[in-house]
Amino acid sequence: MAETQLTIHTSTLFDSRKKRFASNISIEVDTSTGLITRTYERSQSLSRQNVSDSKTIDLRGLTVVPGLVDAHTHIFLHGYSETPSMNQMRDESLVERVVRATNHARAALMAGFTTYRDLGTEGLRDADVHFRNTINRGIIPGPRMFVTTECIASSGGYEIRHENSLPGVGNSIVRISDPADGVYGVRAAVRRRIGAGADIIKFYADYEKRRLRFPAQAWPGARRVQYTPSEEVFLGGENPVFPLFTQEEMDAMVAEARVSRAPIAAHAESPEAVIMAAKAGVTTIEHGGIPSDKALDAMKENKTIFVPTLSVYDEELRRASNSSESGAREFRGILAHTKAAYDKGIKLACGGDTGAFPHGENVRELDFMVDAGIPLLDVLQAATLHGWEACGGDLCGRRFGSVEKGYAADIVALDGDLLQDLGALRRVNFVMKDGQVYKNTRQESSS
Repeated sequence: MAETQLTIHTSTLFDSRKKRFASNISIEVDTSTGLITRTYERSQSLSRQNVSDSKTIDLRGLTVVPGLVDAHTHIFLHGYSETPSMNQMRDESLVERVVRATNHARAALMAGFTTYRDLGTEGLRDADVHFRNTINRGIIPGPRMFVTTECIASSGGYEIRHENSLPGVGNSIVRISDPADGVYGVRAAVRRRIGAGADIIKFYADYEKRRLRFPAQAWPGARRVQYTPSEEVFLGGENPVFPLFTQEEMDAMVAEARVSRAPIAAHAESPEAVIMAAKAGVTTIEHGGIPSDKALDAMKENKTIFVPTLSVYDEELRRASNSSESGAREFRGILAHTKAAYDKGIKLACGGDTGAFPHGENVRELDFMVDAGIPLLDVLQAATLHGWEACGGDLCGRRFGSVEKGYAADIVALDGDLLQDLGALRRVNFVMKDGQVYKNTRQESSS
């Protein structure tokens, strides 16, 4: 044990369970297991000089937090401002997307995110399972990943919408969901996902399944459909969201996931779909941005974790809205809805739908939660301990998101006083995941 023991000294450490900063805590880590074996408050003061050596890491003077968890990511996507999602899914090669994902994984880890809940390959079928395994085998650096493979949707529910769809005309289009219908059909889909290696099941409780009724300008020179009902992007505009499944189908998916001890996530934006998915017993609701007291009540009653994905709403509203004021108004409503969820006591987890914007910029989601009026300590808990719970809690097979005995040694140090300067979240000085150091700016600068 002595050969594999490492001691980390901190002066300011975020306790994600008690939701407070603790002073002068030291952490003992077993590097052979990657677990924390002990934490204690130092009774004796240390030298003011850096006391790091081969068995000691001195993080005093930095703000130390548990490794951050992004609870909604897509490792195979990159920023939509660079390339629209349709072109990524349809036109980019498998090799390019995997190479990009390798860069994404490293960027996320260096930004302090030691865990990714990755909610769909968006056209690459089950490739996330094998990508996850390359990280777990130590082949490439990256966050530990919990993956869904393909998401489940009803027939015609979540797929690439294109107008050139006559039989035998145009290129074949990749599949971006596992379509299933009926109670027995959706149970079979869950079984397919589990058999493919998914950690988590995800289904689309609703989506814009009538998008081709008012098709968007999908290519340069395309004419816009005239006299559409509304220019609002998300809140019931020209392509509103509708439920994709019945209550019985959602109930069946949740029940089947539970048989395999798998958490289950529901993409749901409309209040109707949020209520249905929450009643079915899903682990998390993703997005849920259309304001509704009844939707919040359903999440509260069913102890559903809410992942509001504020970052992707910001991205889409700024990019897609024809009116900057319209987009800003919608986004203010989404922020207020998230704050209302917090005020009601709904558990929040931090996930930005990262991939729609660049990996490595994941802390945007924490910024927006603070902008919504959620206290910083609650935001940090949402990005750590609640992230573990969103991944399934003890169903994960490993505990993380808190610095305590028996939990993974995921430790991140930030340059600055986070209570005074939120920008410290972007100044990541030190990253440890599973007891292995991936970044140590102090050591690098002194060597």
